Amino acid sequence: MRSEAISLSQRARLVILVIYIAALLALSKIALGTWLPPLAEKGVWFYSALAALLLGNLLITPYFTKPADAVSNAVAATIALLAVNVWASSRFAGIDRFLWSLSLLYALAVLVLAVLSIVYKDSPNVLRQRFAESSFLFGDRLGNPRAIFSVVFLFALVTYHRQSAREYLTLGIAWALFVGLRPLESVLDVAYRLRRIWATTRVISRIGEIVGHETPNIILIREERDRHATPGKLMIARSDRGTPCLAIALDHVGYSEGRWLRALHLCGMPTDKEQDTCAEVARHIVHGDVFDAPQDCDEIASHDPIWQRRDRLLGLVAPDSTVNRLTIEVTRDDVDLHQGTLIEADIGTCPVLYQIIDGITKEEIVHQKNTRGFVRAEAKKIGTWNDSRGTFDAVPWLPRPNEPVFLAESTEASASKETVGHFPGTRYPVSIHVDPLVTHNAAILGILGVGKSFLAIELVERMIDAGIKVICLDLTNQYAKELSPYYDSQNETARTELLQQIGLQGKTTVSQNVEEGGSTCQFADKTKEQLAEFLAPGGQSRLRIYNPAMFEVWRQDSKPYNNKASMVMLTPTEITRIITESTLAVLQEQGMTDKARCCLVYEEAHSLIPEWNAVASDGDKTATNGTAKAILQGRKFGLGCLVITQRTANVTKSILNQCNTVFALRVFDATGMEFLKNYIGDDYAGVLCNLEDRHAVIFGRGSSCHDPVLIRLNDRDKFLKVFRKTEPQTQQETST
Repeated sequence: MRSEAISLSQRARLVILVIYIAALLALSKIALGTWLPPLAEKGVWFYSALAALLLGNLLITPYFTKPADAVSNAVAATIALLAVNVWASSRFAGIDRFLWSLSLLYALAVLVLAVLSIVYKDSPNVLRQRFAESSFLFGDRLGNPRAIFSVVFLFALVTYHRQSAREYLTLGIAWALFVGLRPLESVLDVAYRLRRIWATTRVISRIGEIVGHETPNIILIREERDRHATPGKLMIARSDRGTPCLAIALDHVGYSEGRWLRALHLCGMPTDKEQDTCAEVARHIVHGDVFDAPQDCDEIASHDPIWQRRDRLLGLVAPDSTVNRLTIEVTRDDVDLHQGTLIEADIGTCPVLYQIIDGITKEEIVHQKNTRGFVRAEAKKIGTWNDSRGTFDAVPWLPRPNEPVFLAESTEASASKETVGHFPGTRYPVSIHVDPLVTHNAAILGILGVGKSFLAIELVERMIDAGIKVICLDLTNQYAKELSPYYDSQNETARTELLQQIGLQGKTTVSQNVEEGGSTCQFADKTKEQLAEFLAPGGQSRLRIYNPAMFEVWRQDSKPYNNKASMVMLTPTEITRIITESTLAVLQEQGMTDKARCCLVYEEAHSLIPEWNAVASDGDKTATNGTAKAILQGRKFGLGCLVITQRTANVTKSILNQCNTVFALRVFDATGMEFLKNYIGDDYAGVLCNLEDRHAVIFGRGSSCHDPVLIRLNDRDKFLKVFRKTEPQTQQETST
């Protein structure tokens, strides 16, 4: 329990002490005729008053008396009384001996109570604990320096000075002024209060009272009926330690006998500001009142990291958050949230980024069956941004409960040669590692018109720039146009026409050996020959494009009769197998490698490598199996593939399951969703049906992020502006 104390600085108390000592010396001169009283009987009053001032309100124990301090005070008083034992002198009457004995018993009683308080303080016995608390209460009241040394002072005044009216009156007035009334402290306190009233135009008004705590850091405030604090308002409230601290208003959570406001603790008040700014409200704050923060508190709040980011404050870390998944209670309704929004929360002192993937409305009881509805957002952890490496580092822990959550700083992303996209609305890029993208295979999945082909063409350009040769199997005839700077159309057209001629010749080529009939073998041999030239180490050509539907290649389908036999034209799926197996054969001859040498791009893959239940003939089943087998073997020889399709269900899973890097754009079909769950999890799979154009969920070894992330893909024109700073040379130019 605290005794009343005027709040003065240590320097002010020291100045007052010096003035009081000077006044005591002057009174000694007036009463006794000497500046310094004797150490004998007539000096007891002086040294008792000095001890009361020194040990009392001014220096050592200005607020409350600890049991150890009470012991020291009682021992000092006892020694002073024993030094002037009136029982040893015959010149003192009974009243003097009675006052001496009473004073000594008082000092001894304080000593005993203080000792018992110390002894029983930590006792496990409840009765003894209560006794210790009671002893502490009496020791604080009876053992403080003003009380115990006042007893000694009054004994000395009556016993040694009652015979002299001048001494009796002078010393009595001195005790009443210096020890009882303390005039200098009162004058300074009034002066300080007047200065605060007149020296500033600041108005501190009451907002409401604290009605509850949500530990840690959250306070619940019932507002005054005429007050309505807006979110982000700075307030002064009671901290967990009972001292004034700053708080920021979050949101209103209901109405029951007044509006209920939630606020978040910020930094504590410095001692000087606490005494100056909050002195007139400190007592009310201790009892739970909340006040407007004066303008001069803005400077204090400016050093608090929460206040610095208050414009981006979104909500609080809610229950059920895990190491990889964050649940956020959204406290604002004026922000445009959507799937993919990037947010940040502090784990320790490290700001960690998360990406919102889902949201849900919730309801809870506030008070007396009053309810409130609110929104909870679900977010997946991305990591902490490493600016030097341009990637995200993993943080293997989670934020504290009620930790504030902020929107990531919104900036316009600048185009970069290394990045395939950015987190929506932020500067944080996602880059592509081209080599593992190829060697471990990749897939681009999404419905028609969401940007699959442009993404694939961008990836092809990156492969070419990295020195990887690319063979595009394109049924759309789009790649030759978009990649024209890398494509020698004149020479490639001549090679394509040669293959077409070889294929046409097989329509009438009949052989007793069915396998040698038609033009399949000749077409495969010529394809391998052309690819051997294209894939030769050191060759300048980087891009070759085939449209499997443009080749008319024939296969003999029966034994000859009268030099005639039934002939069947190969399907695009079978042409795809020939090109894939020829590519693998050429790379096998070059030997094994860990580096990417060539990437096969399957545009409209559902037509080139169909699933077994989506084929038009048994020949397509066999062809797809052959293509898949070649892809499975290709990694050891630097061969990989890029699969692009809008119909995931119709593409062979033998190849799709080998695609380590996946770009998932907007998808509706259940089969595609189910397949993608294995890669990106249920959370991000649920996002796919709502993705905007040019947005994708990316995951795999080719991504710079460890986990699935939702990104905004590069715009084609911006990518070209950065990536093609100088126009690349065509194959024809490099050959000349």
